[in-house]
Amino acid sequence: MPPPLPTRRLGYSPLNVSAIGLGLMSLSGTYGASSDDNGLSVIHEAIDSGITFLDSADMYGWGHNETLLGRALQGRRERVVLATKFGQTRQAGGGNGVDGSPAYVQRACEASLQRLGLDVIDLYYVHRIDPKVPIEDTVGAMARLVEQGKVRALGLCEASPATIRRAHAVHPLAAIQTEYSLLYREPAEETLRTTRALGIGFVAYSPLGRSLLTGTVQSVDAVANDRRKDHPRFHAGNFERNRALAATLEGMARAKGCQPGQLALAWLLAQGEDIVPIPGTKQVARIAENRGALDVSLSPAEVAALSAAFPAGAAAGTRYPEGGMKGVYL
Repeated sequence: MPPPLPTRRLGYSPLNVSAIGLGLMSLSGTYGASSDDNGLSVIHEAIDSGITFLDSADMYGWGHNETLLGRALQGRRERVVLATKFGQTRQAGGGNGVDGSPAYVQRACEASLQRLGLDVIDLYYVHRIDPKVPIEDTVGAMARLVEQGKVRALGLCEASPATIRRAHAVHPLAAIQTEYSLLYREPAEETLRTTRALGIGFVAYSPLGRSLLTGTVQSVDAVANDRRKDHPRFHAGNFERNRALAATLEGMARAKGCQPGQLALAWLLAQGEDIVPIPGTKQVARIAENRGALDVSLSPAEVAALSAAFPAGAAAGTRYPEGGMKGVYL
């Protein structure tokens, strides 16, 4: 059994989590096929290796991910801080809608609990902000879930600093989840100034740039069969520029004696004790690799060198397609 991992507290909440968590989205087909048996193996390997923070959502596979997670937690629930999300809705004919209405908040939570086979969710996020509903109404309904004992702590995803402040005034937030990596810094670091002022934890999703920072994606053909093919950062022209940035990271990792992804995660961890990255994977072997980032020690000079090699705004292309960009940082 590996030694316990260092932990980080999510804001002023009672939730202590491993300093690196696990995002589960890729176990529901987003980045290519993954069988349920494989998904169970990945989750069990993470828990058994000391990762205590697991992140799901009701829209990952439209319920599949939570159902899979519920199966994986049988006999292991007490070892995990479980986060899931609501707010994105499935629309007829494709595309995602959003619903932050109080009635939907209650229904979504009860549906997630049923799929998970649990009585309580540790951390419940708004996955995307509904611009048609005041955030005070959405978070007010989430606060009632806390009063009902169905949720322990609250969070927002992809929320702007102004929205975060309004929400936090209704009920204390434990965490904000936003994309943050060497390839995506500007809004994330602006958000960090707000979360730190309010004492809220920061959960960094896609900390490996959807694999761009791992050294495993050498051409656009590698993502031809999954959702990344629609992301502008993987489009011809943009990809080559981003690949050149990744090559710089790979060279720095070789000099450091670690993997590129480990170096990218170590840089994030060095940005502050309030940050918890949640890299996702559908490969059991990647669990140990990501966990190993905690053993990569960076000097202030090395952190500065990485920051200089990946200045804010250096990545080519937006992180989501045009439609997706309209739903983030609201």
